[in-house]
Amino acid sequence: MSNKVRVLSGIQPSGRLHLGNYLGAIRQWVQGQDEKENYFCIVDLHAITVWQDPDKLRAQTRELAALLLACGIDPQKSTLFIQSHVRAHAETQWILGCVTPLGWLYRMTQFKAKSEKEKQESVSTGLLTYPVLQAADILLYDADEVPVGEDQKQHIELTRDIAQRFNHLYGETFKLPKAVIPKSGARVMGFDDPTKKMSKSEVGEYHAVYLTDSPDRIRKVLRRAVTDSGREIIFSDAPEKAGVNNLLQIYESLTGKSREEIEAHFAGKGYGDLKKEVAEVIIEALRPIQERYQVYAQDPAELDRVLAIGAERARAVAEPKAEEVKRRVGFVLPKA
Repeated sequence: MSNKVRVLSGIQPSGRLHLGNYLGAIRQWVQGQDEKENYFCIVDLHAITVWQDPDKLRAQTRELAALLLACGIDPQKSTLFIQSHVRAHAETQWILGCVTPLGWLYRMTQFKAKSEKEKQESVSTGLLTYPVLQAADILLYDADEVPVGEDQKQHIELTRDIAQRFNHLYGETFKLPKAVIPKSGARVMGFDDPTKKMSKSEVGEYHAVYLTDSPDRIRKVLRRAVTDSGREIIFSDAPEKAGVNNLLQIYESLTGKSREEIEAHFAGKGYGDLKKEVAEVIIEALRPIQERYQVYAQDPAELDRVLAIGAERARAVAEPKAEEVKRRVGFVLPKA
């Protein structure tokens, strides 16, 4: 049994991985692999709370797995697996759903926001019960920490509430996890609208740079990046400098240079120069990731092998916990 802090991180295979995902989260996951015991879960069960084209979902799930490995997730150090490959997630969700009051779910702000966009009759039950599945994901692994953005913090609080309710009804079973809001990691904004965070759900042609984009495509997106009518290339929190600030923060994150060095470097240069240099820095940062990605893309059997090992490791932790949950609620378990 490892004495390291155990961390559960989930990422949906809907949409393509972009620069914001890499700088804001994945790079920190890679850097933290030696310090903590990490479980990285590709949450395909969560993805289908809204309709997905089956063939596209399969392709995006495999692409995501290959890209996470290409970014540096090391299967020797961390457990990378696909959620639907571990049946305990869905089984435990049902049991936890039976102890979760409906009112708790209706209070979730993400459900309110998403359901308001749809007609009530077209909102899936899965969208409402999504946080219960998320609770199962976390509680099955006795996770100490769950890295999330501010928008997911309420879901981790719900996970704790569900765990406490279950423990009260059936005895001490679940560890109470802690939400961790990462302090480091760049907050990358959309190139077409630097007031909005870069998102997989945005469809604008010039919104994001994706991890598999070609150099020409990256240069094209950066040329169209929104800036302002000024000329000064400096870090600034002023709303009108949001576009320039976004480009500079990306440059800072990828080069590791100080802000003083960067501002001195760009002194006297124009926005065109800034865009060109940021584009080249991005291209060079993504080059080794894209090369490693091609290794897995061209050898699907190896990708399957790595994912099978990850699922086996995940099941070794999740299934005993699921069995304990079943015993607690009074199920008759099958004889071995």
